[in-house]
Amino acid sequence: MKILLTGANGYIGMRLLPNLLKLGHQVVCAVRDKKRFSADASIRAQVDIVEIDFLEENSVSVLPKDIDAAYYLIHSMASSTSDFDKKEAIAAQNFNSCMTATQVQQVIYLSGIVNEEKLSKHLSSRKNVEDILYQGVFNLTVLRAGIIVGSGSSSFEIVRDLCEKLPFMITPKWVLTKTQPIAIRDIISFLTGVLGNKKTYNDSFDIGGPDVLTYKDMLKRYAKIRGFKNWIITVPIMTPKLSSYWLYFVTSTSYKLAVNLVDSMKMEVVAKDNKLQQLLGVRTHTYEEAIAMAFKKIEQNLVISSWKDSIASGQIRADLEKYIQVPKYGVLVDKRSVAVEDVEHTLKNLWKIGGETGWYYGNWLWKIRGFMDKLNGGPGLRRGRTHPDKLFPGDALDFWRVLLADKKAKRLLLFAEMRMPGEAWLEFNIDNKNTLHQVATFRPKGLRGRLYWYSVLPFHHFIFGGMIKNLVKI
Repeated sequence: MKILLTGANGYIGMRLLPNLLKLGHQVVCAVRDKKRFSADASIRAQVDIVEIDFLEENSVSVLPKDIDAAYYLIHSMASSTSDFDKKEAIAAQNFNSCMTATQVQQVIYLSGIVNEEKLSKHLSSRKNVEDILYQGVFNLTVLRAGIIVGSGSSSFEIVRDLCEKLPFMITPKWVLTKTQPIAIRDIISFLTGVLGNKKTYNDSFDIGGPDVLTYKDMLKRYAKIRGFKNWIITVPIMTPKLSSYWLYFVTSTSYKLAVNLVDSMKMEVVAKDNKLQQLLGVRTHTYEEAIAMAFKKIEQNLVISSWKDSIASGQIRADLEKYIQVPKYGVLVDKRSVAVEDVEHTLKNLWKIGGETGWYYGNWLWKIRGFMDKLNGGPGLRRGRTHPDKLFPGDALDFWRVLLADKKAKRLLLFAEMRMPGEAWLEFNIDNKNTLHQVATFRPKGLRGRLYWYSVLPFHHFIFGGMIKNLVKI
């Protein structure tokens, strides 16, 4: 079958894509920015890629006409606390319009479990998108899932951060809300299992793992699996806003995502039946098994995708192309160069920068800057990086965003997503004379921006000077 995969660069899309290829399907990946499509070269060689933004009215000529089926994996929850529901509705309507020019027979939509009478804004938006998609000129299959557990998923990373960093927790009362977590592996099994299955046309199905747990249960069981104890005290006085700040400061989640998650965590998310599981013969994994599988991927450095790489997790609100041209006028610059003895070794060091590796010099200063950024509403250093030694355009890298990562050209370009009165770029480039050039460029916003630059200038001597020397060390 020829399949259109929307959200191909997202957390689910990146997991689903190799499975579709293994099943022998021809896949067309729809992405907003081709440069951000971070699949390996072996995967890219097997797919067609089209650039399309469903938030805008698109020319239907962008998409192939001979599409047999499509996956709708688009959502905007992490991008806004106010109008993400409007964005999701617009995207669904534009998707329907685009599908009229194709021969698509089935669309598969991954939604959320919506069995409560009163729904959160997030779940109401998911239900509204269902209703819009049901108006399309195709057979719709809706899979409604709750908490997804897998390496790189927002739910797993939040639980991980809370348990690993806080052995003693004072928690809001929503930790007693029931939910039904499901392993990412089972999500993929359901998504591929309904493809072309006419018994699932024009119907909605709840999918979940075998365990119905409270969020407190999830935290306690995680700690047990990891071999330590945690103490959790629940208090009724923590407001949604305080809960959001609690998640934001303790975990790697963005504040906007934290607000929307807290809003949804007050709702019970439990499947009403398991009829699809019986229809497809899928054996779902327990919560403990899902955690174990996630850590196996992490330990083997096989994390395919992470929610942290979403553009919405940082400050960039447009295509990377807008930032990739480093300005030359009206900027303040710190330039340093050093001879390189072993080019390959230096490139390996560059491609491992940030995350657990750190920044090669003065990591405690970077941590202080990350903490200050977190206090000021920025991402801080907690996002880390998805891969220990791979970088792709669009990847989150601590409080930076990768704009360009070209090993052949020996160039790495980062854009700062930390809160500051201006815009900042950090570029590394090895020239034909085997010299590493490290350039920090800052475009200040007004007098405040210039004062900021000169206030941190003394630290640049130590941080940037030490970093470039250690990058070339053998």
